[in-house]
Amino acid sequence: MSRRIRRAGTLLAASALTMGALTGVASAQVDGGRAAAAKVDNPYAGAKVYVNPDWSAKAAAEPGGNKISGQPTGIWLDRIAAIDGTGGATGLRAHLDEALRQSSGSPTVVQLVVYDLPGRDCAALASNGELGPTEIDTYKTRFIDPIAAILSEPKYADSPLRIVTTIEIDSLPNLVTNTGGSPTATPQCDTMKANGNYVKGVGYALNKLGAIGNVYNYVDAGHHGWIGWDDNFNPTAQVLKQAATAEGSTVDKVAGIIVNTANYSALKEENFTVDDTVNGTTVRQSKWVDWNRYVDELSFAQAFRQELVNVGFPSDIGALIDTSRNGWGGSARPSGPGATSDVDTYINDGRYDRRIHIGNWCNQSGAGLGERPKAAPAAGIDAYVWMKPPGESDGASSELPNDEGKGFDRMCDPTYTGNPRNGNNPSGALPNAPLSGHWFSAQFQELLKNAYPAL
Repeated sequence: MSRRIRRAGTLLAASALTMGALTGVASAQVDGGRAAAAKVDNPYAGAKVYVNPDWSAKAAAEPGGNKISGQPTGIWLDRIAAIDGTGGATGLRAHLDEALRQSSGSPTVVQLVVYDLPGRDCAALASNGELGPTEIDTYKTRFIDPIAAILSEPKYADSPLRIVTTIEIDSLPNLVTNTGGSPTATPQCDTMKANGNYVKGVGYALNKLGAIGNVYNYVDAGHHGWIGWDDNFNPTAQVLKQAATAEGSTVDKVAGIIVNTANYSALKEENFTVDDTVNGTTVRQSKWVDWNRYVDELSFAQAFRQELVNVGFPSDIGALIDTSRNGWGGSARPSGPGATSDVDTYINDGRYDRRIHIGNWCNQSGAGLGERPKAAPAAGIDAYVWMKPPGESDGASSELPNDEGKGFDRMCDPTYTGNPRNGNNPSGALPNAPLSGHWFSAQFQELLKNAYPAL
């Protein structure tokens, strides 16, 4: 899954993410006396979160994996066939049935990643999808409509389940950063901007899914190392609003945003701030920060949430941060600020994020599990989540034949020396990786070893 920068076993019970009592929950009697809760401000507050048995079993089978196999992770609906289940993977209806069992009648969040746009992920090959750039009608009728039909069934819609849908990772930010005259532009992204099918698809999904009473839509907003620069920040907010008001949708059908999905950006850099200076030189001038306004995901998520409010979204929208792989612990984690000999030394010796370049996104060497899933951890943040299931690959290290529409992206090749999107630096990818979404044991073991907080 690409991220773009500006320029040159026993299944454990469902995890509870509790942060005090539920607020603002009104109940209505439906179908034979069952109670369906009205929408709440934060779906994670006071709720359990569904543990995916498919992922849990894989994690538990790994040495040390039982330490985290009870954590909730996202369910990726990344092709039409995934709705009914593929290759041993559980289908949507079966997941919902298991979620009802885990809920025992209590509010329970189910996290779905809706991810099959036409011309998907136009700036990367590893996560290309099955639908061509013009197949918007297929997307609507064979992907979104069937998902909505299942979620609308009274068994699920009138239940304690709260369905969190994260909508189309990577899509809208690509329309800002990888089109037109940008040095990172691709013909595929230019096509998707011209035909409008990213905007139409996201709008359709928001409208269709948001009409269901217990569905909470969160739109992807990239991450700070992609959208944090001045020339990307507001334009991305504007594109999100365009999509949120397309195809009959309104901004009221957006519960919030999600940032850092399947990425590695540090949650909070504690050894420096964007306002620091070294010998009179701002850290924004360092090669790592490169004039970005943000240095970590928490500050970015809070600021971008406010920017959406500024452009017309409701003032109570929330944000999710994917912390599944941004812990950066282990022996390489700095214990304090870097030396103040120069601005680059200060940043490089103090930053938790140990990637070679912030534009590197595929199976990053040295990464670790981040903060465990948690509700309402900070102002404006609905939850820290593990939307990307730890141990699932970002893309293959070499070209692998497949029937999933996934190509080979050199950013997943550990021998690759880069392109303008990562400042022509080495990819930092682990070797011998399988296709995106497939189990990658070696990466899982690294994530355990480098977890922060430590396991």
